Amino acid sequence: MTKAATPADEPQWLTAEEQRVWRSFLNATTLLDDSLDRQLQRDAGMPHVYYGLLVQLAEAPRRRLRMTELAMNAKITRSRLSHAVARLEKNGWVRREDCPSDKRGQFAVLTEDGVAVLREAAPGHVAAVRRGLFDRLTAEQQKALGEIMEIVAEGLQPSEAGADLPWLR
Repeated sequence: MTKAATPADEPQWLTAEEQRVWRSFLNATTLLDDSLDRQLQRDAGMPHVYYGLLVQLAEAPRRRLRMTELAMNAKITRSRLSHAVARLEKNGWVRREDCPSDKRGQFAVLTEDGVAVLREAAPGHVAAVRRGLFDRLTAEQQKALGEIMEIVAEGLQPSEAGADLPWLR
């Protein structure tokens, strides 16, 4: 015998307005990510995620981060990071170094060639970000978007042990 559905079992469906907002968000983020990825592929020969990794390393002390920290900052799985770093190593933009204090740990280190490619790619990328996002918004809209995205990101990064976050997989 199957249990009859109760109102508490019913999903809280999105209202028409929530559905409109959700679909607008999906459309915008998908199109923006695709636009930035195509620009970087065309102008720098790398996907957007690789550019983000190079930026993280460029901003780190001594241009180096532990692989686990780099995965956490990039919000990607360790497996995806390992694959990306292997490609960046093949290009000569990053190298791996063993961690002297933890034999299982490794650092990703931005090379001089990586600095050069990042320096060359940055102007076109920032122009694409401006065109795709900031030039379309007023200062107030930019501030509101930043605040909203911080709230969403906070809610999706639980601090409790055992959280299912990409960099822990």
